[in-house]
Amino acid sequence: MELQKFSYDNKITRNFAVATMVWGVVGLLVGLLIALQIFIPEMNFSLEFTTFGRTRPLHTNAVIFAFVGNAIFTAVYYSMQRLLKTRMFSDLLGKIHFWGWQLIIVSAAVTLLAGYTSGKEYAELEWPIDIAITLIWVVFGINMFGTILQRRTSHIYVAIWFYIATWVTVAVLHIVNSMELPFSALKSYPVYAGIQDALVQWWYGHNAVAFFLTTPFLGLMYYFVPKVANRPIYSYKLSIVHFWSLIFIYIWAGPHHLLYNSLPDWLQALGTTFSVMLLAPSWGGMINGLFTLRGAWDKVRKDPILKMFVVGLTAYGMSTFEGPLLSFKTVNAISHFTDWTVGHAHIGALGWNGLLTFGMMYWLIPRLYNTKLYSVKLANAHFWIATLAIIFYAVPLYIGGITQALMWKQFTPDGFLMYPNFLETVMQLIPMYAIRAFGGSLYVIGMFLLVFNIIKTVQSGSFVKEEVVEAPALKTQSIIKTNSESWHSFLERKPIRFLIFATIAILVGGIIEIVPTYLIKTNIPTISSVKPYTPLELHGRDIYVKEGCYNCHSQMIRPFRSETERYGEYSKAGEFVYDHPFQFGSKRTGPDLAREGVKSGRLYKPNAWHYNHFIDPQKMNEGSIMPKYPWLAKKDIDLESTAPRIRAMMKLGVPYPENYEHQANEDLKKQAEEIAQNLREAGIETESTKEIIALIAYMQRLGTDIMKPVTEEQHD
Repeated sequence: MELQKFSYDNKITRNFAVATMVWGVVGLLVGLLIALQIFIPEMNFSLEFTTFGRTRPLHTNAVIFAFVGNAIFTAVYYSMQRLLKTRMFSDLLGKIHFWGWQLIIVSAAVTLLAGYTSGKEYAELEWPIDIAITLIWVVFGINMFGTILQRRTSHIYVAIWFYIATWVTVAVLHIVNSMELPFSALKSYPVYAGIQDALVQWWYGHNAVAFFLTTPFLGLMYYFVPKVANRPIYSYKLSIVHFWSLIFIYIWAGPHHLLYNSLPDWLQALGTTFSVMLLAPSWGGMINGLFTLRGAWDKVRKDPILKMFVVGLTAYGMSTFEGPLLSFKTVNAISHFTDWTVGHAHIGALGWNGLLTFGMMYWLIPRLYNTKLYSVKLANAHFWIATLAIIFYAVPLYIGGITQALMWKQFTPDGFLMYPNFLETVMQLIPMYAIRAFGGSLYVIGMFLLVFNIIKTVQSGSFVKEEVVEAPALKTQSIIKTNSESWHSFLERKPIRFLIFATIAILVGGIIEIVPTYLIKTNIPTISSVKPYTPLELHGRDIYVKEGCYNCHSQMIRPFRSETERYGEYSKAGEFVYDHPFQFGSKRTGPDLAREGVKSGRLYKPNAWHYNHFIDPQKMNEGSIMPKYPWLAKKDIDLESTAPRIRAMMKLGVPYPENYEHQANEDLKKQAEEIAQNLREAGIETESTKEIIALIAYMQRLGTDIMKPVTEEQHD
């Protein structure tokens, strides 16, 4: 058999590996900053660009799309060439992919800190960057499938199945969730509103975890664990069941993020059902990875890379056990909006994604530089530091989350809330937040150990830019089905057919869940008293989104006595029909704001209270951990953007009067002057043109469509 000589491109792998480490340091340092900000408000520095509301989405995007994203591409570009016995389809496309992705990350960092955000978790980036992501993802896809089609192997290995599913599903998720209507060069409104927007967002949000943080790392696991252990994967049949059941079931589970919300019950039931079913394929993958190491435990004990893989796989198993557990409504009633969810997410991120990435780097870099790892002892130290860091990070969040839930729900024997002041629950969590920050610090130290070890390794070796190898060409008859092979073996020889089947598998759940809610208007009952936001309130809402207030405050009162007693009437789907984007939130670091303009059973908060609270929260509530927002009293409302905002809302179906955009600023100025005059009467001198006026207007609007404010006289 004639052998063909060719070379693997190690440069593209090296570039993505370097980017992984650089962005890993950046993302983890920002994560440490927000871990400190959440209990030391001075760490917000009272600066516009460094508040928790802006740095938190920077952290999540940097870790998910910069650190983990570059790790994915490192694994894909290295493993695909060797699994398919061919060079990547196009060196040029690889360079475009690399530099395009890094420019997207830099653009994301700049715009998020500047306050340009869609207000949707893990999808905060605005429309120009969304378009750039789509284009670069297409470039990546062309390069990947071009490589698969020119392969020198008859079938595609299991790792590549997961790469294919990742590519197609991320493309679908990103395009559907990023449907938005721009009204300026860097700002847009999502085309979905309220409950529809929430459903699409968490269909995306949960499956961004599934198909960006999970499936490509399963591909990584299926390649690197057998490679490092020098053993075959435990079960080929299990890998088939694992792959197809995982990608089919995962896509249905998004609604479990919206249990006890205003989402239709049938969708909540579907989300719970498929989340529980998800345990089987998830643990199938964990078992396949761990059982690959059977009989090699002496090697695991000595090898820090394999130890990282074992703990990473265990973290994956624990996280995917906890996910179905949290989807039970009885458990979710306790866990939702608490720090329990944050701890759960970081078990997966720090354990599964982090440790597998670190292990890959320790194994891969010495091979790219034809040398040995500089220090196995340092790698072992990194393993133990990272493992302890995860424990110190997650355990206090579990304790804090349960503490939050119990305090929120506790009643006195006389039937009153035992802790009516939300700040009482916050103060109980400060020690837990401090321990969490200590755990985060340990994890960052481990990251610096990795960087030092890798730099010393690189210095001791010589980079192998082109790795020359030989392999026989793939003959045409080798891709023809024979009577003796299975249907799946044949499917592995037909990558385009494989792609089509995978696409169908991931589309079914999304179509069944999203289409009825979006197309059938009766699924979202209207409420006649719910009206569009005034122009001033619309500006205020956009400022609320810009400052990232949704990171700490929910706007969704669930139908529990503890919540209706604390906040007022529970939330209905019809309240949110004009909300682009929705603002249900996913965590309550501060109280729910759905009835902030009403405060049923408690005093209505005057404009002066809100003004002082934004300027100096600690002055209003000693012990508050909220950042200060002094610039809101200095920056003017962007009146030139009022008309484009109104026009965009009208195109999205918000029923403003015809040609209202021409009248909008006059109404805005009138309402703003009323609030400013009220503040002057309270002894606060301010201009009606400032952003703080708009934000106050939005705060005072919340809940008033459903309930009327309780004034001091009425309360007496």
